[in-house]
Amino acid sequence: MLTKEKIDRINVLARKSKTEGLNPEEKEEQAKLRAEYLEKFRDNFRGHLESIKFVDDDCVEKGKEKN
Repeated sequence: MLTKEKIDRINVLARKSKTEGLNPEEKEEQAKLRAEYLEKFRDNFRGHLESIKFVDDDCVEKGKEKN
């Protein structure tokens, strides 16, 4: 996940965007931070999904079928 400092910066830029607006450099920084955040979020979410195991009523594990 992102560092606390980067998440705090995302929040500062979001608040500033709503109140007074961002200059072009800040808009670029915000876009980069958001992209990085989404990438990390997707990787983390994908990891969680891939770790899920399904079992049937007899507690037999069902997984990905091998080709």
